[in-house]
Amino acid sequence: TGQGFAGVGGNDMSSRGCKVSPGLRPFCHQLDQTGQHLFCVCGTRVNILDVASGAVLRSLEQEDQEDITAFDLSPDDEVLVTATRALLLAQWAWREGSIVRLWKAIHTAPVAAMAFDPTSTLLATGGCDGAVRVWDVVRHYGTHHFRGSPGVVHLVAFHPDPARLLLFSSAADASIRVWSLQDRSCLAVLTAHYSAVTSVTFSADGYTMISSGRDKICTVWDLQSLQATKTVPVFESVEAAVLLPEEPAPELGVKSTGLHFLTAGDQGILRVWEAASGQCVHAQPRLPGPGQELTHCALARAAGLLLSVTADHNLLLYEARSLQLQKQFAGYSEEVLDVRFLGPENSHVVVASNSPCLKVFELQTSACQILHGHTDIVLALDVFRKGWLFASCAKDQSIRIWRINKAGLVACVAQGSGHTHSVGTICCSRLKESFLVTGSQDCTVKLWPLPEALPSRSTAPDSGPVLLQAQATQRCHDKDINSVAIAPNDKLLATGSQDRTAKLWALPQCQLLGIFSGHRRGLWCVQFSPMDQVLATASADGTVKLWALQDFSCLKTFEGHDASVGASRCRPSGSDGLVKLWTIKSNECVRTLDAHEDKVWGLHCSRLDDRALTAASDSRVILWKDVTEEEQAEEEARREEEVVRQQELDNLLHEKRYLRALGLAISLDRPHTVLTVIQAIRRDPESCEKLEATVLQLRRDQKEALLRFCVTWNTNSRHCHEAQAVLGMLLRHEAPEELLAYDGVRASLEALLPYTERHFQRLSRTLQAAAFLDFLWHSMKLPTLPAAPPAL
Repeated sequence: TGQGFAGVGGNDMSSRGCKVSPGLRPFCHQLDQTGQHLFCVCGTRVNILDVASGAVLRSLEQEDQEDITAFDLSPDDEVLVTATRALLLAQWAWREGSIVRLWKAIHTAPVAAMAFDPTSTLLATGGCDGAVRVWDVVRHYGTHHFRGSPGVVHLVAFHPDPARLLLFSSAADASIRVWSLQDRSCLAVLTAHYSAVTSVTFSADGYTMISSGRDKICTVWDLQSLQATKTVPVFESVEAAVLLPEEPAPELGVKSTGLHFLTAGDQGILRVWEAASGQCVHAQPRLPGPGQELTHCALARAAGLLLSVTADHNLLLYEARSLQLQKQFAGYSEEVLDVRFLGPENSHVVVASNSPCLKVFELQTSACQILHGHTDIVLALDVFRKGWLFASCAKDQSIRIWRINKAGLVACVAQGSGHTHSVGTICCSRLKESFLVTGSQDCTVKLWPLPEALPSRSTAPDSGPVLLQAQATQRCHDKDINSVAIAPNDKLLATGSQDRTAKLWALPQCQLLGIFSGHRRGLWCVQFSPMDQVLATASADGTVKLWALQDFSCLKTFEGHDASVGASRCRPSGSDGLVKLWTIKSNECVRTLDAHEDKVWGLHCSRLDDRALTAASDSRVILWKDVTEEEQAEEEARREEEVVRQQELDNLLHEKRYLRALGLAISLDRPHTVLTVIQAIRRDPESCEKLEATVLQLRRDQKEALLRFCVTWNTNSRHCHEAQAVLGMLLRHEAPEELLAYDGVRASLEALLPYTERHFQRLSRTLQAAAFLDFLWHSMKLPTLPAAPPAL
């Protein structure tokens, strides 16, 4: 990309870090029985992920592109059924990605719940209209229609014994209805909960059922007498309960073979309970920060895996017997606020979104780690020069230092606090891992020295994170400090503020050296040039300015973004949903990259400046690659190839090998070159025969291209003769059916007709004028003089 920089622009940036609560959809994720595939609803699609690699194998979407309201995978993992807001049910052969059958749900409102029976032949649907319907997915017809549930039916489940033909459902009245498929009636209404029932799970023998609810209790039911036998207070709103296999699991506190069940709820931890005594025998340690509430939990018994989903849409896969974390997936990032490359080879990416958690992705495999530590939204990131250490700051007024080891595992090695408001910007030292600087809404910057042993510490220190103490604190501006930057030599500090100014400070004493003023609105980013004594500032006034560090004068102003410019780099980079690349010498925007759909908050370039990351409010992180050298090489190769082909064409014309020359000119897709070849053929004494023979030997695709070229030539009276000659040959020797089968023949004929009529009118006028001249010539002839009389 050469020497340049890019600006990232957005609209109003005052909303950075404002948390938007995600809409919870508890049953939007499901594992197959083998634990190899994960099915996730994403709006109008069901994405199928490979658990091992994290890659999206297939995305299933109906043509109506309506949101999916419910889906279920059959117990044999063969059939997937989805329901949409259009009240249509689709049966998928999901491995092929095709719809086997599409039918109307008959519900008068969207389907809210769905479940297969153990034989994978019957499907139950619960609707927002209070109806429960049963479908035979093999014979393709509806078998039952049960009414009587008040409000939305949000839960349906079949009894695990297919011989008993029982269906359980729950609606807004917090009761569980037991339907007999054989008698087509309601056998019982089970009432024990005082709030919505969130799940039901059955014992292996089918004689016991456990239900969970948001009333903070789980109830054990005897399905022979249809009576509640035990109420277990779990002291949290439970979203899912799962019965564990009836075998000892010492790591989970399961020492007997009695019934034990696992709960997931708003406390954000998985807990194991003994059904007989109602005691909690195991509980996970609670992770810090909000957003850890669990919204779903499911067990893939054959694979021995347990899936849990958090309120932040993070998917966690555990080994079922020990609850050891096996895999993590970040399902939804909401607004992405910052992003950085990690590792000396830029092998990983750390992402800060509207969450206290950080997400670290391995670029090659997309494997994700979710880092806990901050207790409020993380606002900014920065990485030290070698790439092993990186820093984060958050609304919880704290900073944290993290280290990634050679295996790619990340742990917190240091933390510090001291600001009185949110810490919105952070910058690490550039030469060595010795200090960092933070800026806050309290209008101060702090310089934090790092212990000398910190860079070499292991990623799992026994004593916990080192506590950092600020070495210097300086009040720098009158309003929020939005950006800080450290010079490449670690001797200068630049700050940008909402007060519309940037300031230059000497480190480490934080002495004021000068003020950069000229922007009309607040500054969102300041950045030193890695090569020159220049500072770049990006502002909400839509401009980027370059300043001289020696005299604090404005060198250049770049105007191109229609809204706020939120980040800039004195290297390839970019935003207002747009990423713009500028050349400094000419003030020109050489490229605009339009990939994001909303404000771009974060921008980071790799060590070699060959790749860049952008992060935006559209929940996407995009990896860009610098393809300037490849494009230049391709352009050079294309020019060389054109020179070779042109020389070959000249040789063919000189040797009068017209067929090869015409084919080569058509392959170059250059109408003027083809015209030159045809003109050369027509100049030959035997032009008509040679032109006709040459055109008729062309392939069909070449004739189609020739017809398109004729349209262009026919618009010019100087070239219309060649166009008409070629058109005449095609009309004489090609059957009408073959001509009509040409690609784009209709558009070509519509373009040929008006100009052809104009040419014939011109020829008619020329013929009339020639006839008049002939008549005039004959009229002007003098009469023949009589012969002279013979001389006497």
